[in-house]
Amino acid sequence: MKISERPQLSHIAAGITAVVVGYSSAVVIVIEAAKAAGATPDMIISWLLMLGLGMGVTCIVYSRLYKIPVVTAWSTPGAAFLIGAVDGYSINEIIGSFVTAAILALVAAQNKTLTRYLSKTPPAISSALLAGILLPICLNIFVDGESYPYLVAGFLTVYFIGSLFFTRYLMLVLLALAMVFSILMQPDTHSFTDISLPEAVWVTPHFTLSATVSLAIPLFIITLLSQNLPGIAIAKSHDYEPGVRNVLSGVSVVNIVTAPFGGFAFNFAAITAALCMGESAGEDRALRYWAAIMAGVGYIFMGLAAPVVVMFFSHMPAVIVHLLAGLALLATLQASLLKSMENHKHRKAALVTLLCTASGVTVAQLGAPVWGLVLGLAVVALDNVVARKQSL
Repeated sequence: MKISERPQLSHIAAGITAVVVGYSSAVVIVIEAAKAAGATPDMIISWLLMLGLGMGVTCIVYSRLYKIPVVTAWSTPGAAFLIGAVDGYSINEIIGSFVTAAILALVAAQNKTLTRYLSKTPPAISSALLAGILLPICLNIFVDGESYPYLVAGFLTVYFIGSLFFTRYLMLVLLALAMVFSILMQPDTHSFTDISLPEAVWVTPHFTLSATVSLAIPLFIITLLSQNLPGIAIAKSHDYEPGVRNVLSGVSVVNIVTAPFGGFAFNFAAITAALCMGESAGEDRALRYWAAIMAGVGYIFMGLAAPVVVMFFSHMPAVIVHLLAGLALLATLQASLLKSMENHKHRKAALVTLLCTASGVTVAQLGAPVWGLVLGLAVVALDNVVARKQSL
């Protein structure tokens, strides 16, 4: 078997890290969204099962097909939106809105003009967008240093020593440390008795105009702008060109199939995708698609282990999550910052994009990455108009 036909340890470590970071930073939001929707405990497990299987299958299929890292995710902003929006709707209407939003996403994916526009974001802007997303995460390493100075110092020491002497295995070592310290810090919170395999729970969707307008359309727009746009931009910032229309179409079909069981929204991943695209995912960028495949395997496992996931990740100490995510993304942040400032024509736009994205501002249910991207593109357009006038 050729080396390109099997994953390496760095791919496995990056893939597992992506899964751990993705789940630990957002699974509680998904659980809260399910509770707000009126889901029973069995339904909550079904939601996580479908989300894990959907992400896993799409990661594996498209990464293998295109031989580049294609990482999908659930829509965390979408879940956050649902928490505050589903009050007054029945679980059947809410599920119906999931199906409608997925159909809208499929229609949008087939729009050539839209997908062509999504793929034309300047590299400086997409890199600045990524840097703005990553900056607050990496800053959390040092923010937690006030409360956990020795823990933070220990992880930083391992990181810098590992960067010098065992780069290929650095993420694997950090993963092991994270799991060990998580258990040591909260030894009595993980009781795995009476754990059984999850079951898919069907909820018959009901389609109403009110749920379509108030839930489905906003969920579709939020997922498109807050998740798919940054996800596509991040892939481009790493010089990867996935088949955007095909991936979005396939993800939407999976969304339609899983929606009655709780698969509320799937999209291109952003932060977890960066973990599978950077240098920590392997020296040979042509083989980094294996990291995304390993992430897919991890997602399927997590879906099948949904009861344990609910129990474990709801108790993982925040400092461990911050350290693992921040250290894993330091190299990617550095590369993004450098690339965002390479083109002097776009430096002003890139700076605006970075600052707005890092600010965390939310306006009209749209997060900072959306507004950072909009402002950055607006500055680019304005600069282009000025340059054309000066050339006349």
